[in-house]
Amino acid sequence: MTNPDKHKLSSLSFNTLAVHGGNEMDKTSGAVRTPIVMANSYALPYDPSTMDWSDTEEPSYTRNSGHNQICLQRKLAAMEGGEDAAVFATGVAALHAVFFTFLKSGDHVIVGDVTYEAVWRLFSELLPQRYNIEATFVDMGDMDAVRAAVRPNTKLIHTETIANPTTKVADIATLADIAKSSGALLSVDSTFTPPPFFRPLELGADLVAHSLTKYINGHGDAMGGVVIGSKKLIHHIKADALVDLGGTISPFNAWLITRGSVTLPLRLRQHFSSAQAVANYLDSEKRLAFVTYPGLPSHDQHRLAERQFGGKGYGAMIAFAVDGGPEVQNRFVSNLKIITSAVSLGHDESLIVHVGGGGRGGAERYPLDFQKYGHLRLSIGLEDPEDIIADVRQALDLTFA
Repeated sequence: MTNPDKHKLSSLSFNTLAVHGGNEMDKTSGAVRTPIVMANSYALPYDPSTMDWSDTEEPSYTRNSGHNQICLQRKLAAMEGGEDAAVFATGVAALHAVFFTFLKSGDHVIVGDVTYEAVWRLFSELLPQRYNIEATFVDMGDMDAVRAAVRPNTKLIHTETIANPTTKVADIATLADIAKSSGALLSVDSTFTPPPFFRPLELGADLVAHSLTKYINGHGDAMGGVVIGSKKLIHHIKADALVDLGGTISPFNAWLITRGSVTLPLRLRQHFSSAQAVANYLDSEKRLAFVTYPGLPSHDQHRLAERQFGGKGYGAMIAFAVDGGPEVQNRFVSNLKIITSAVSLGHDESLIVHVGGGGRGGAERYPLDFQKYGHLRLSIGLEDPEDIIADVRQALDLTFA
């Protein structure tokens, strides 16, 4: 299948779609995979005076759209079950595109009280101070609190499926109902829960965003972001936030992410099964102060996660702390041999980062254990889970020797 009809992509099984979606055989060379087209400009028609110079569907200038970008957008929209997609240089650029496009001065937004730090600062400082956009930060595990936060001028509810870093799970279907009844949009950052594991659009979300840098690329070598939704909503995002703000993804990164996405369903199965095994071990380890992972029965939203994710898994992000202060956390991390101390997540290698109890991102609303100990955010990679567990065990042994 060299050039699957873009209108029939939704009929393919996900594994087949991951391989063939968005791919176009190169007509010049005969290459069976979409090549990297490192062009700033594309050939114009005989009479360009009739062109729409802001068109994002037919390539003319790569800031608006390029061949690799278009192919990746087509693939990601089909994978998420949306009508269209807009890709950007980073995940934060994609999120900002949503807020920039659909909010104006005087509007009100409801945001999860634990959220990615860039989103926290946008809504706690930058957008209110510069554009008079009001935000209410709400516990996304409390639907009554979300309902109570709705105002007549509420235009957007924004949440993460699994909150970064506390792993709190949001009830997307209920949030979609609340947004619809109040005339607001629901945007969901689903970076921790990529397809085919979970598709928020199927539960009523209007827009879904991903940091493509993470699981969808999966190799820790390219940055990108995407927003997926209806053609109408995505058209506005492309016209306002892509063309005239210029947060365009590079052709090379679009190509790398397209390549990485081919193995997404295979990688997710390994990520998630290993994460459950590691979480079960950590939950039994008496030298830890706490462990939080949606797949553990002790997790506050375990039943919601079980229902919402349909038994497919619970993600691959675990938060925990060693029993002790910051120096103990740092000593433990320095004793790890396989797990890498670095930011980001969703890579092929397991990554860990020690985050203190303070800082932005709603840290004052974190559970008390997070505030007391800080925490370690562990992204489970593709290594054998027994090797990951053995690495944690030996690091704890050295830490408490």
